Amino acid sequence: MDYRQLPKIELHLHLDCSLSYEVVQQLDPAVTRLQFENEFIAPLPAINLVEYINRSARGFLLMQTAAQLRLVTLDVLRQLDSDGVIYTELRFAPLLHTQQGLTPTQVIEAVQEALIEATSLYRVIPRLILCTLRHFSEMQSMETVHLVENFMAQGWVVGFDIAGDEAGYPVVTHQQAFDYAHAKTIPVTAHAGEACGPSSIREVLKHFKPSRIGHGVRSIEDPQLLDQLKLQRIHLEVCPSSNLRTNIYPCYAEHVIDQLYRNGVSLSVNTDARTVTPVTLSEEYQQLSATFGWTLSDFLHCNLQALNCSFATPSVKDSLRPILQLAYS
Repeated sequence: MDYRQLPKIELHLHLDCSLSYEVVQQLDPAVTRLQFENEFIAPLPAINLVEYINRSARGFLLMQTAAQLRLVTLDVLRQLDSDGVIYTELRFAPLLHTQQGLTPTQVIEAVQEALIEATSLYRVIPRLILCTLRHFSEMQSMETVHLVENFMAQGWVVGFDIAGDEAGYPVVTHQQAFDYAHAKTIPVTAHAGEACGPSSIREVLKHFKPSRIGHGVRSIEDPQLLDQLKLQRIHLEVCPSSNLRTNIYPCYAEHVIDQLYRNGVSLSVNTDARTVTPVTLSEEYQQLSATFGWTLSDFLHCNLQALNCSFATPSVKDSLRPILQLAYS
């Protein structure tokens, strides 16, 4: 089956980790195909999450001007459109894109302008989640959440996230930023339960109180935590192929997404980083079908959960729900 023809929701996708070779060639013609494969794509498996994350630097270093940000954003949306994605929440850390003089505000404005341009080119509806990073200071996290607050009224920025090396940095540095987000009713998600076990997820739930968890797959190791996720209706943004790259599971058949799904946990299927992990959402669906026997009914269920747990407005959700239901019926 050609899963590219099915409409899909993707909630967990890093903008700076999804550059195609074609756009890299436009940004830096000196990069060969071999360099792209060795430097932009993580090995399978990577030694750990840190080695995987280090590949993202090759992307964001090519996204330091407004023109570069435009090209990358349009390229990612082109990829999503050809993959059948009809709604996405792209995430990135604007503070990483200021090395050639742009302010964080100018960075976000450049990406927003590209999103607006893309609305006349592609059917995918894009929104932005701004990330702080685990190694950032308290001041940098506060700066990032203030950027979310300042841009949310324009409708393109919809949430706040924390990404990065969860094993190497504590949550306390970022507590104030998440408290501020909740005080301002800013929707939040948070990476957890990827490099670290269930304790990482419990810590994030306690201190950051997100409605969604990026990855969260190691919750399967703690039955009480699974019950908590279901009771609190926490949605997991699961990225199976990415978890193989970060060496959490040795092969697709060993991944726990099917166990989580059968256990009744709310979850969606995502790619995470279409370059660092070279995969499309359609290819993820193909793997889930071949490995676990997922059917159109299962994919519809996950897409509807993704839509319901997205940070989209009610009107956007209402417009997309019948498209999903009709396509998978």
